[in-house]
Amino acid sequence: MTAQRPTAAGPTGPGSRLRKVGAAPPPEAGPLPDRGLLTALMEAMEVGLCAMAADGSVTHWNREAERLLGWPEAEAVGRPGLAGWAVREADADAVAALLRDAAAEGRHRVQEFALLTRDGRRVLVRAQVSAVAAGAAPDGQDGQGREDGEGGEGGLYFAFSEARAQVDLERSLGLSEALFDEAPLAVVLVDADLRPAAVGASASRALGVDRGSLLGHPLGEVLRDGVEELESALQHVLATGEPLGSVKLWATLRDDEERRRRCWRSQFVRLGSPLGDEPVPLGVAWLFEDVTEREQAEQEGTVLRFRATQLRRAGLAAAECEDPMEGAVGYLDFVLAGFADHAYLDLAVDGEVGGLVRAAASPLGTVAQDPGPEPSGIPVRYAELHPALRALERGGTVCVTGGGDAAWAVDRRWPSATVHGLCTPLRSRGRTVGVLTFLRGPGRRRFDRSDLAYAEDIASRVAAAVDLAGRHTP
Repeated sequence: MTAQRPTAAGPTGPGSRLRKVGAAPPPEAGPLPDRGLLTALMEAMEVGLCAMAADGSVTHWNREAERLLGWPEAEAVGRPGLAGWAVREADADAVAALLRDAAAEGRHRVQEFALLTRDGRRVLVRAQVSAVAAGAAPDGQDGQGREDGEGGEGGLYFAFSEARAQVDLERSLGLSEALFDEAPLAVVLVDADLRPAAVGASASRALGVDRGSLLGHPLGEVLRDGVEELESALQHVLATGEPLGSVKLWATLRDDEERRRRCWRSQFVRLGSPLGDEPVPLGVAWLFEDVTEREQAEQEGTVLRFRATQLRRAGLAAAECEDPMEGAVGYLDFVLAGFADHAYLDLAVDGEVGGLVRAAASPLGTVAQDPGPEPSGIPVRYAELHPALRALERGGTVCVTGGGDAAWAVDRRWPSATVHGLCTPLRSRGRTVGVLTFLRGPGRRRFDRSDLAYAEDIASRVAAAVDLAGRHTP
């Protein structure tokens, strides 16, 4: 607080006490005295401050009060009350009673009332009112010449700001609390080191961890897959300041033994401090919702539409082939896209139990580089428990997974990069006329129920074409 100017009250009036508080310390005083420190703190406050003596006269008025209402310190300090200048005459008695009652309770009390600006506007303020103990004058006197502790009446002070600004702040705080505790949207605040600083309740459930256990720890301790994409998005927002919206992140939780993939539709917003001259990045707010079921349904729908289209195209092409066997082989080229890496068509040998002959392979030109035999009419030398022979004998589909072991694939006379295999029998007119094999490499997932149904649909069409070509035993 700057040194108070002399007021009309004179050196012995209500303003004299404040002038002593605000006066510069004498050179011999040494370090800044407590009253000087108090004055500096009052002037640095971000809320308006008005102090009043027991008789209602204004004793303190800081710079923020001057900024909010326009009344300078020299015109405020020393006035006998707020009526007629800071408060309308009609409201003066009510405001004075409100302040006295709040101070009499002996605790901080928040009140709302209207003050007047210097240009005559009314401003609704929210004020925290507190009483000042008697005999608390900073200079050792109470302003009336009595020493401390002589039982003089105390005054009061109130710190105030515009009610609108307070409401905005409270709304922001309320929004933060709702997002972290009640909102279905998951929220994680990540600091500049890409470590969670705050975790909402919904986010805690989505990540499968306690809210406190993740704080300060790397995101990689929670996520097995997808952490690189998440950290890349966070770093981009921190570096550019541009928000990212509707980002679909696929991730797998580290503690999930089934390794289920989850899809989180995410938004990223950089947080900056409003207190600095230049915005200082405080971190990133990561807001997300789990849309796994929706995304999986969309993907499944897209896959089904694509597969139906491929089957329709394959059927149209097969209908134009004079040789039904040519149409059967054509099915492999159409359905392989997006489904598998390799496809083999093995036909049952007439009069030989458990014998299969390679009739077609797709794609061509790659089989010769691996143990898989080329279509040559020579019986394929499969081991006794080969999945193709098991499918031929059982008349049902067989799915196997080798875990990426090249020897496992070579032993089954499949390309060495094979990881997943599906063998389904070709059934026509109550007989098994062959086996259709689909193979997937390490870049694809294992065959599931929908894949099995699609493979059996393909096999039924191929079997009809093979039967029509007369390649089975009557």
